[in-house]
Amino acid sequence: MASPPIRIAVIGGGLAGAVLANALLQVPHIHIEIYESAPEFSERGAPVILTGTAQKSLQRAIPSAMEVLQKAGAVPMNSTRLVVGSGPETGTVILDMGQGINPGLVMHRASLLREILGPIPKDLLHTNKKLTTISPAAECVRISFEDGSMYTYDAVIGADGIFSNIRKYTASPASFWDSRILVPYEKAKSRLGAEYFELDRQFGWVGDGAFIMHDILENRWCNRLLTRESLTKTSSNWLGGPIAKGVIDLTLDQPGLQGYSQWEHKSTSTYANGNICIVGDAAHAMTPWQGFGAGMAIEDAMVLRRLFDNITSPKEIGAVFKAFDAVRRSRCERIIHSSRETGMIFCGQNEDIRLDVNKFRDSLASRWECIDAIDYQSHEDEALTYLEEELSGEWRG
Repeated sequence: MASPPIRIAVIGGGLAGAVLANALLQVPHIHIEIYESAPEFSERGAPVILTGTAQKSLQRAIPSAMEVLQKAGAVPMNSTRLVVGSGPETGTVILDMGQGINPGLVMHRASLLREILGPIPKDLLHTNKKLTTISPAAECVRISFEDGSMYTYDAVIGADGIFSNIRKYTASPASFWDSRILVPYEKAKSRLGAEYFELDRQFGWVGDGAFIMHDILENRWCNRLLTRESLTKTSSNWLGGPIAKGVIDLTLDQPGLQGYSQWEHKSTSTYANGNICIVGDAAHAMTPWQGFGAGMAIEDAMVLRRLFDNITSPKEIGAVFKAFDAVRRSRCERIIHSSRETGMIFCGQNEDIRLDVNKFRDSLASRWECIDAIDYQSHEDEALTYLEEELSGEWRG
């Protein structure tokens, strides 16, 4: 008689939880269900960019990944032109990023979530489920929700975002904040200058204390104008440049304008505790400067799929999560720190670089190596080695 499946609850139905659930559906002896606190599964915010590296891990996690991306409307990302926005070299083009063989794909966040959730049976997707308690017991975990319902699973994985109920830690402000606005194309063109709209491309302006970005949506609206701190105060050293006044005018035209703090988990003691684990932003929230937050969540799913594919009993779940923590936490924290440092460079706050164009170019040349210089086969194999050592009692961690 076949053994009963290993039953896993995923708390959180955003991209991290959806990718993980889809990946674990590929493992025949896993039964997985997702619990989302909101009335529906939805994603808001900036478009998702999946670099070539992120696409590789998604294909390892979900075999139909490229079909999913196509259905989500993913399109190749245009290059981003980086320009100095303040100081004596204002207007100097630093470089064009993303002109390689695989520049990355960009898509709407909600569309990607819809397509990743698509193959998951509807009876495994639960909404209006706000977690209230999580109680580890002997070889199982009990979860309770605000509506009074209670369930028991072999394992619980928290994918419930930066302020995770499962994590039990608070994220730290990352010393950055951003404000995003949406304005008509012609209005942005008249305020910022027609020369920056000759091609439908993204511009990033590097300057003292701020980073300003503008892009063009498919319907020719401009999106994502970002700065740090109060616009007028922070932009004081930008006012002699080509776009600062226009950006301030466009931003202040918006009703109910707000700035939003960027958050990160600078360090985490562990991603695992018995048969409970955290993934995605719940484990390793990061600032957006290197565009790999979604990529890290996808890597989590890739590694967990490989680990769960190599066990057969709920008694081995603790070893899976320990191996996951051992191989994932160090990589994620390197990228968290790298992203924060990249933000400091983009905002002209790196003491050695400031707004020196040549130093800026040199610094960016190797900035993404900590993300892209990875062999995913070796990464998965390392996780399996940790798993085997834990199961055999030879744990080295």
